[in-house]
Amino acid sequence: MSILKKVGTIVLVTAISMALISCGNTEEKSNNTSKNQSTSASTTGQAGVVDDESKAHILRIAKESPDHTILEKAIEAAGIQNVLVNPGPLTVFAPTDEAFKALPEGTLDDLMKPENKSKLAKILTSHASPASLSKDQLAKGMNVYLATGQYVQSEVKDGDVYVNGAKILGSVDASNGEVHVVDKVFLVAAE
Repeated sequence: MSILKKVGTIVLVTAISMALISCGNTEEKSNNTSKNQSTSASTTGQAGVVDDESKAHILRIAKESPDHTILEKAIEAAGIQNVLVNPGPLTVFAPTDEAFKALPEGTLDDLMKPENKSKLAKILTSHASPASLSKDQLAKGMNVYLATGQYVQSEVKDGDVYVNGAKILGSVDASNGEVHVVDKVFLVAAE
């Protein structure tokens, strides 16, 4: 075999080997990228869209509040982020970190366990009403329909508005409804 044929064969084998190796790496990278993108898309969905220009939606209000870090973690643990960015209308009664800390010892830790995800989601859902309810409306006293299908009472006591026994500490108008900061966690869904 001539030297020219040997060199040609070596070059051809090397080129084919490099092409196969390159295709293999690309396929592996492509699979990894696809897995990462699908995992990211499936875990964040609409909640993963960043929009600092528009009026804040309910989830963004909760995430940006220094008094709702536990609520934010609970929302993520329950996997209900996307509900809070939908167009609404929705009213959320958002318990403060202090309200969560006031729960009986061990309750919060237990609820945050992966095996209690559906129970946590139900409790958090009991803090939402599929309507936009202002503090003034709630001050008139009404049965508030919750997303869990239950009703709770709103009322005024000593000049303050209460819903399901929780005092409204403040209110924020969101792009998809209302957020009322409350001083207690509703456990109606846990019963």
